[in-house]
Amino acid sequence: MRSTRSIEILCLALAALVLVWSKALTAHFWPVIGLLATFAALILGFRARLFLPGRTRVKLLTESWSMVAFVGGVVWFTGKSDSALLNLYLLPIILSALTLGRLNTMLQVAAVAACYVLVAAVSPGHDVLSLGFASRAVGVLAPILLVAYLTSTLAADITDARQRIERLAHHDPLTGLFNQRSFTDLWRREHEARERLRAPYAVLMVDIDHLDRVNEEFGREAGDSALTLVAKCLLRSIRNTDRAARNGGDEFAVLLPGATADMADAVVKRIRNNVYKTTLELRSRMIRCTVSVGIANYPQDAREVRELQSIAEHRMYRDKELRRAPGSTEKA
Repeated sequence: MRSTRSIEILCLALAALVLVWSKALTAHFWPVIGLLATFAALILGFRARLFLPGRTRVKLLTESWSMVAFVGGVVWFTGKSDSALLNLYLLPIILSALTLGRLNTMLQVAAVAACYVLVAAVSPGHDVLSLGFASRAVGVLAPILLVAYLTSTLAADITDARQRIERLAHHDPLTGLFNQRSFTDLWRREHEARERLRAPYAVLMVDIDHLDRVNEEFGREAGDSALTLVAKCLLRSIRNTDRAARNGGDEFAVLLPGATADMADAVVKRIRNNVYKTTLELRSRMIRCTVSVGIANYPQDAREVRELQSIAEHRMYRDKELRRAPGSTEKA
């Protein structure tokens, strides 16, 4: 929005200066004053948030097309198709390319081309059907089209890069799950919401059994494959409203909003079954992974996030010890 403000003020100032110098203000005083006053009022209205408050994209769309219309009026009063301000169309085009995407930008380029042909058609001495005019139109409009395309491409690349950076900041790069920091933030927000609603939820702590053996026998890439396998199994085992994260190392965490103790137990069974049924092929051997899981239920087990986390971790380690005990039915 700050960039939009600067572009609009620059457009208004440059147009007013040229309108005065070209004597258009003298020849068409009231139309020119009306044009400048209307655009200035629009700028002030948008800056004062009188129009479309809280709807940034709609506001940018309105401002961008308003600027196209304003430049069209300026071109009309300063020589029509021979106007020295034809390149002023680049300002709304660049604004649109940076903020509104390629489709809207190309629509504006098409509108500019149509306006150019229209003002040329009503200007004396121009045959819009001649080869000479076509050549001149290409010379005028091609740079605008090129700037629109390159700027929108650059803006798309910047947006993609920003999204990748944001994803890396919130997600584990190996598994694609939330990282520990983002999961903790989500958990605290969910906990506060559940406290207000007095509604239950559950949190699971999940640990891969014997991952160190896999790393030692098959290498770190095999361990990474096991982590990825378990992450996919977690996602298959939970709802779209649930959240899974990698806590670091071989540990994962799962948040189950609205889940009762029975629902959490059912999710744990699905996780165990999905992990065990999904085999990992390493050096022509089929390896089955298993996981240890601890559950903490709110509000039965505790009412604070730290206490819930501690309980879930304690139960996870207890589960691991039981599965390693002689006579356990653990399958590795």
